[in-house]
Amino acid sequence: MAKTIMVQGTMSNVGKSLLVTALCRIFKQDGYRVAPFKALNVAPNLLITSDGLEIAKAQAVQAEAAGIEPDARMSAILLKPVSGRAGKNLQAVLFGKEINTISELNYYDLEAKLKPEILKAYNSLAGEVDVVVVEGSGSAAELNLDDFANMGIAKMIKAPVLLAGDIERGGIFAQLFGTVKILPKDENDLIKALVVNKFRGDISLFDGGVKILENICGKPVAGVVPYFDVDIEGEDALDAGKKGISLNVDAFAAYRERNYDLLAQGVRNALDMRLIYNILNTGM
Repeated sequence: MAKTIMVQGTMSNVGKSLLVTALCRIFKQDGYRVAPFKALNVAPNLLITSDGLEIAKAQAVQAEAAGIEPDARMSAILLKPVSGRAGKNLQAVLFGKEINTISELNYYDLEAKLKPEILKAYNSLAGEVDVVVVEGSGSAAELNLDDFANMGIAKMIKAPVLLAGDIERGGIFAQLFGTVKILPKDENDLIKALVVNKFRGDISLFDGGVKILENICGKPVAGVVPYFDVDIEGEDALDAGKKGISLNVDAFAAYRERNYDLLAQGVRNALDMRLIYNILNTGM
C-alpha cells in the first residue's frame, strides 16, 4: 500500500492544488510512482480522461505532473454548478460519471452514503503507486460540518497533514494558529507541519515569523514558499497564448513539462524536504 501525505488549507485558494502538483513532481523526480487524490472538488472546470470520464482539472494537472494518466479515481466526487442555477443546484459526478443533481442542502446526505465508495477508490489507487498526495478542500476547520473532504478523509486513511496558509492575504498567524487550535485533539495531532505559502519578497524577512508560528502552534514550519507565476493550469495551448507563446501540440507539452520542473524546483528549495520525507515515511 502506498505512503500518503495530505495538503490541507486554512481556507479556500491558499494554493493547495499548486503545492500538491509540486509534490507530485518532486516525488516523481525522486523515483517514486505517484498519484494525486481528492475526495471532493467543487468546480466547473473539468477534463475528459482517455476512457471518457470526467475529472477535476486540478487533479488532471497533478496527474500530468506525476507523469501518469489522469484517472477518475483521483477525483472522487466532483460537484459542478448546474447551468443557470449556480449556487442552488449541483451536478454530482462520482468517479467520472454523473449520478445526480442535488441541492447544496442535501449534499452531505449524499456524501455520507458515498464514503465507502470513496475509500474503496482511494485504496485501489494506493495499491498501484508508491505515494499518494491527497488534497483537501476549502478549510480544514469547518466545525459546523461533517467535513469528510479534509480531516474526515485524513482520519480514514491515516494521512499525515501539511497545513498551508496564504500569507499574501494577510493574517497568516491567525490563519494557522486559529486552525490548529480550534481542531479537536485527534485532528490536531494529524497536522505534522505548517507551510507558509505565496510569500512575496525576501523570505529571510520572515525568519522571525517562522519562530513565532512554531512557538504558538507547537508545529514545525516545513517552509515558506514564494509566490510562483507558473503557467501549468491551462486546458489547452490557448492558455500559453495568453503569454504571447505560439506552440504546436508537442512543443506545448514540452512547455508544460518545463513549468512543472520549475515549480517543483522552487517548492523543493523552499521546503525542508528531509522533514517532508520523514512525515511521509513515518507519519510523524
